[in-house]
Parts: sequence; structure tokens; C-alpha cells
Amino acid sequence: MRTEAVEAVAVTWVDNAGITRVKAVPLHGLVHAAQWGVGTAPCFDVFLADDAITTSPIIGGPTGDLRLYPDLDRIVPLAAQPGWAWAPGDRYTQAGAPHPGCQRLFARGAEAAAAARGLSLKAGIEVEWTVALAGAPPEEPRYPTHGPAYGMHRLIDLSDYLRDVLRALGRQGLSVLQIHPEYAPGQFEVSVAPEGPVAAADTSVLVRHTVRAVSARHGLRVSFAPVVEAGSVGNGGHLHVSLWREGRNLGHGGPGPHGLTAEAEGFLAGVLDALPELLVLGCSSPAGYLRLVPQHWAGAYQCWGLENREAALRLVTGSTGERAAAANAEVKCFDASANPYLAVGGVIAAGLAGLDQRRALPPEFTGDPAAAEPGTVPRLPAGPAEAIAAYERSAVLCEALGEPLHQAVLAVRRAEEEQYAAATPEELVAATRWRY
Repeated sequence: MRTEAVEAVAVTWVDNAGITRVKAVPLHGLVHAAQWGVGTAPCFDVFLADDAITTSPIIGGPTGDLRLYPDLDRIVPLAAQPGWAWAPGDRYTQAGAPHPGCQRLFARGAEAAAAARGLSLKAGIEVEWTVALAGAPPEEPRYPTHGPAYGMHRLIDLSDYLRDVLRALGRQGLSVLQIHPEYAPGQFEVSVAPEGPVAAADTSVLVRHTVRAVSARHGLRVSFAPVVEAGSVGNGGHLHVSLWREGRNLGHGGPGPHGLTAEAEGFLAGVLDALPELLVLGCSSPAGYLRLVPQHWAGAYQCWGLENREAALRLVTGSTGERAAAANAEVKCFDASANPYLAVGGVIAAGLAGLDQRRALPPEFTGDPAAAEPGTVPRLPAGPAEAIAAYERSAVLCEALGEPLHQAVLAVRRAEEEQYAAATPEELVAATRWRY
């Protein structure tokens, strides 16, 4: 850290509303923080995205304290914030016990549950964002480029900016697979190499920090909100996941559909079945349901298909010759308001339940589900109330999360649902546009 002229370390956690919160320490205080933690209030677990505070039966209120410990294995100097480093944090009680509401520890536990079965996972979270000219909120975005979707026009307009994003990510040790303009005005996407689930969640947080910091240095502001303009395509947070045993990708070389092994099929069947309740973890903001609509490649239908971008669960085999390494599944219905630790942990819990129950996938859907006969393909919840009801019924998620975290998430989702129940799409977008 001293070699990189680091003077302070930002230690972050992500709350149940999907907002990254931070405590920072000077470099000379890092050893003490690693030994004894940094004080954080447990009421952060019931913060809403607009900083209002609700409560839950177990977590909430002004009393109590936790200790936030930086994960020194993941600490990195920040290329776009000279003098700063970053580390994700785990939260413990003052007595040294794991905080039952810590989302990162929940994801660690889910990863450990897979390991106890001899399984490992690789994951990656695509990061989409909208870039705008700097201005004071809550104004609508003014875009620095107006080129066509996916067009070279946009890349040329912002080539220096995108180069600096790539440069900063590379200097921080991240392996970028691709970066490109996306569909909506001012929208871009970056994908990085897959890692273990907790590491992938950490990386998604770091990538967003980096994009935001590079944007600020270019006089731009960014939004990772699910929808930036009402009626437009929004920012996804698609989760790619693959299941492995003893170095073998279980999504390839098996007797099941498109080469799935029985274990991989059972895992994906569990995820597919649980998608309505998983939306509470992967589609955090009520604004996410403005993105989750048919014929927007958002995965609004509870079906799966090979390379089907309208299916909530898209199977990806990869090109011939690299399938043993590349085969994976993409959960398309998640967006960028999600707490990534809750998202990966919830998917693992649902997948392991499907694997343990030896479930099989339903028939594949190969076309546009919106064009199918009514009732043929189940529609995922079109609003938070339906997803919350599914979440409350889910014994798998209740057990995996544990009651304190399960209830805290539920309290936040209910509060935000009530907060925006009467809002028009335009009002909801305006209220959330610059919060993520």
C-alpha cells in the first residue's frame, strides 16, 4: 500500500437495499481495523435506498454496534482514486461472532455449502451503466453521446473514457473480457473473467466503484439504476454461473439437455423454480420491475432456453472447442440494484436444493415467450408484492438466509413497496435514478 502511495482505505459493505455503504480508515489505522474492526451500526441493515430507515423483528433501532473487518486478501489500490485503496468488509458482533445479518458472510456460507458436497462454482456479474453529463440531481440525464445502440459511433465519442475504464480495471488486477456500448442511450457494459461466487460479488462492487470514479474524473456521472428513463431498456446485473466438480464443468459432457450433467440440471432446475422469490434478492428496487418487461431481453418469463435472451434462465454452451470451460447459465432477470452477495448466495441455495431433490428442467422454450399461447409460459412477478409473497413462502431461502437476515430483507422490501405504491413510472424512475 505504501509503495502505491495509499493514504486511506475504503471498507465497504452492501446493504439490503443494494446501496454500497462505506467506512474509511487512514493507512496507519489499517492494522488496527484488521485486528479489531471498525464500528458500524446494525440499523444499516434496514436502510432504504433513499436513506430512510425501517425496522424488522430482530434487526433495527438505534441500539447496538457491530465491527466491520476489511478482507485483506482482497485489498487493492484504486487506480482512479489516487491515494485510496479498497477492501470489502465482513461484519461481526462486538463479541466476535459472525453478524447474522451480514450479506457477505451469507454468500460465504452458501459457497461453503456447495464445497461440503464436493462442488465449486464459477460466477460473473455483468455490469451495465448509463453515463450522463454531470449535473445536479434529480434532473434527467443528458447524454454525452447519441450514437446508435451497440454502435462504433458511441465508442469513438467516448473512446478516451472507455480506455481509462479498461486501464483502471486492469491496474486493479481485473481481467476484462469485453466492453461495449449497450442498447439504451448512453449505456455501456463491461464483463470480467469468472471467479468464485464471493469473489465475483466483490468484483462487481469494485467494478462499479471504478466506473464511477473514472466517470467523475471525466466530468461525467453514472447510474446503475434498473431504469434511467421510464419506458426504456434498463441496466441489468445478469449473473452467470457454472457448477464444477474436481475440475470438471458439470454443464458440459453430460447426458442431459445440451450436455448438462444430472447435477447441473438439478441445480439449474432449482434456480428456475425459485426465480419468483429470488427476485426479492436479485431485483431489489421496485424500479426493477419497470425493466423486467417482455421483449426487452430482460428475462421476464420463468423459462429456460439455449441462447434465448427472452428466457429468465439462458443456457450458454460456448463455442465448439471451448465448451468444457465456457458452458454456463445466465440469470437474466436480475438487475443492478441487487446486493450481489444476496444474489449469488440465494442462487446457490436454490440450486443446491434442486440438486438435492434431483430435479429435472421442464421442456426448453425456444422462441419468444411473449408470443406463446396465453398461460403457456409463466410470467415472473410484474411487481414487488408478488415477489415478496413468493419470498415469504420460500422455506429454502428462509433456512439459507437465517431468520435475522431473512426478516431484514423482507422489512426493506415491504417498506420500499409501500413507499412507491402510488408512484407513476416517471416518479419512481426519478426517485431511484441517481441512488444506484
